[in-house]
This record gives sequence, C-alpha cells and structure tokens, in this order.
Amino acid sequence: MSDMNAFRDAVTAWAAGGPGDPARGLAGRLSVRTVVLLEGRSDAAAVGALAARHGRELTAEGVCVLPMGGAMNVGRFSALLGPRGLGLRLTGLCDERERGHYARGWERAGAGSDGVFVCAADLEDELIRALGVERVTELVREQGDFRALSTFLRQPAQRGRDPQQQLRRFLGTKKGRKIHYGRVLVEALGEDKVPAPLDGLFAGL
Repeated sequence: MSDMNAFRDAVTAWAAGGPGDPARGLAGRLSVRTVVLLEGRSDAAAVGALAARHGRELTAEGVCVLPMGGAMNVGRFSALLGPRGLGLRLTGLCDERERGHYARGWERAGAGSDGVFVCAADLEDELIRALGVERVTELVREQGDFRALSTFLRQPAQRGRDPQQQLRRFLGTKKGRKIHYGRVLVEALGEDKVPAPLDGLFAGL
C-alpha cells in the first residue's frame, strides 16, 4: 500500500470515529497540502485518468484524491481536514443536487466558498455530453459491453428517455462499471473537450 493510500484509509477511519493521530502523522510526513473531496470512486477514477493524461503526479504534489462514499459525508471530512482541522486546502467535485452538502461542509470547516466545482447532473453526464452519444456508444462497444447496452435499452423503463440519459443510467447498472468508464471516458476526451467542472478543478490544483 502506498503512503497516500494509507493516509486515505487513516482519514476514512478517523471520519468514522477512529483516532486522528495516524492521519495527522501521515499528513505531516507526506507534506499533504490539498485534499480533493469526491463523492465516489468513479469520480476518483476520472480525476486519476486526467492527471495521468497531463503527466501529473498528484501524490508528489501533495494532493490527496479522496472518495468519501457519498456527498452527505462531506461535513465530517471537511471538518477534519480543512482550516479548522488539519489545515489542508479543500477542493472537490459534486453533483448539482449535492451542492448544499458541500457548501455547508465548507462553511463548517472554515474553508470559504470556493474550490467546489459543480456538475450539472453528475460527472458521467458531463463526460457523455462532452464526448457525444455516438462516441460513448463506440467506447461501450470497444469495451465489450455493447450486448449488455442493447439488452438494457430494450427495457420498458428506458423508453422515452433521451440517449444521453440512457447511457448515463447504463453506466450505473453494474457494480464497478461507473468506475471503469470514469477512466475510459476521460482517456477518450480531446484536449478541448474536458468538461468545465473537471477542467476547473485541475486548473486550481
């Protein structure tokens, strides 16, 4: 396990009610300066893929990408890690419907109101819109999931939904699929096609 993974695990245990000393010790030893708070692992996969595309070693830069297991956990994590906790800079991505959780978390942490980049529906929706339905469908075919997509599209519940909504829902139908495609979709982006929330996050790191 890498030291940054150990720090993530220590922070997660601390947020769940465990001791804070392990996280404090690792934060100092690793010179962590910024934490990117994300709702889940698919967002983390997308951020990791974009960092790799840009040739950036976020760990070496003192940046910890931390999926929290849901936006409602942001209050605990931001309080422990932000200015009133470990004193780290906070930034992150969230869905529009979760903006309030992040705003309250930032306020509780004494972090001001900047550093939160908001996706219209979620990051998958932003990536599908950036690439277009045709290109995403091609990628699904390339990944060997086209038969599963075709079966999904024949379900009565999908009738009447636009193709973008259908693709977004498809990505969430199997455990691990959103994580896998978080990386795949980012790797397929053109340089000028990075969604604004993701581009803004990286510009600030």
